Amino acid sequence: MRHSRILLSTLICVVVFHVAAALNSSAQIANSQDADAAGEIARRPNVIVILTDDMGYADLGISGGEQILTPNIDRLVNDGVNFTNAYVTASVCCPSRAGLLTGRYQQRFGHEFNNFAIPTEGYTQDDMGLSVDERTIGNAFQDGGYSTMCVGKWHMGGGEKFDPSQRGFDEVFAIEAGHRSYWPYTGEARRANRIQISDDELLPEEQVTYLTDDLTNAAVGFIERHQDEPFFIYLAYNAPHGPMHGKEADEEFYGSISDQRRRTYAAMMKALDEGIGKVQQTIADNGLAKDTLIVFTNDNGGATSNGSDNGPFRGMKGSKWEGGVRVPFSLTWHQNLPRGAAYELPVSTLDILPTTLAAAGIEYQGLPLDGVNLLPFIADPESGSPHDALFWRRGVAAAVRMGDWKLIRVEGNPDLLFNLAADRGERNDVAPDHPEKVVMLKNRLAEWENELAPPKWTEGEKWSRNQVLKHQMQVQTRQQERKYP
Repeated sequence: MRHSRILLSTLICVVVFHVAAALNSSAQIANSQDADAAGEIARRPNVIVILTDDMGYADLGISGGEQILTPNIDRLVNDGVNFTNAYVTASVCCPSRAGLLTGRYQQRFGHEFNNFAIPTEGYTQDDMGLSVDERTIGNAFQDGGYSTMCVGKWHMGGGEKFDPSQRGFDEVFAIEAGHRSYWPYTGEARRANRIQISDDELLPEEQVTYLTDDLTNAAVGFIERHQDEPFFIYLAYNAPHGPMHGKEADEEFYGSISDQRRRTYAAMMKALDEGIGKVQQTIADNGLAKDTLIVFTNDNGGATSNGSDNGPFRGMKGSKWEGGVRVPFSLTWHQNLPRGAAYELPVSTLDILPTTLAAAGIEYQGLPLDGVNLLPFIADPESGSPHDALFWRRGVAAAVRMGDWKLIRVEGNPDLLFNLAADRGERNDVAPDHPEKVVMLKNRLAEWENELAPPKWTEGEKWSRNQVLKHQMQVQTRQQERKYP
């Protein structure tokens, strides 16, 4: 590990000056009252956050996948810094996104569960969404003078006050619900499944072609319209979340895959990769590559229902196992960040908001953040870990990682302890051998929980039961895991 960190230090020592200069220039632009008097100053970087949905960790070439081709994503990651120990704040879509969008653990504002199902005592249906007291990454960039757009899956609650157009985004091409058909609806569809294109306007269904392509084209159009000014795009693809809809030609391309679900999943990944490639090409064609910071990540581990593969990691979407919460994550910013570098210490999607704001020279104005600016840690990998600990909780199941140690605590189950440096697949529970570690980690987890707000809604008994069942040591195979979504 030390050898790889030394290699990273060597790679980036020549760019540390450029990162500092870029950040200094950003601050100058943000604060200058007379840009001409300041001389020639580099423009503030555009920022694009690309978020995929329910993708398997091992379904990228960059993470060892061989069956599904992802040349554009692989190139994007190879052109930047690849974070090999990256995590989301939840193993399901809605709370994971709430953490990313705010830079704060979503449990701090009662956004603990995935399904807006049952309001808890003191709350109503009107409270089931991203708290209006929280500022989003869109708010921050909007206040910093950026043109902002939300493209794709929103999943932050229904009702006008929760709409992305009210949460920091100048333009939207967004879906309120957690999923929708990739093809146009032919019958009556709920508003939440339709594509919102303004405060009160929905895209006519006859204009929908294939959802992944439509989201790509919306982002591309925004780039072309705003290429002369700093912009921020939150590009949250639905793919490869269900329903399992692949284009016919893409299904034929993967015709050698015998399993139908896996073949359709591969087809959906093909369209996703081509879409991300088109966004990259648009950036290049407009001469914006050196002025654009691209974040790439996924919202949680591969789902039990979509044919994905989490490779060496145990567990899938919905679990506290590594396969549920560990995700691909990269930062690409030509001339300001090293290419082909790997950062090995644990990071979180909480870090996206403070890192991108720092790159843009925008001072954050809001509640205390749990995420940290990663740029100094990239510049000096030996400076320490960005996080002392990382935490997860969804009802009866919780977990904490400190250094190489990870504890999983589930009501009704024995406490589980793993050393991830020696056992990344979490096959060997070493809790009986290290009782002092169990006590220490449980105390650290309890300290964090004491800071949290009560959940504003719950999901029901089915999901709690599945949490208990899927975190038993005897549930080890993918076939077993898929019984407990």
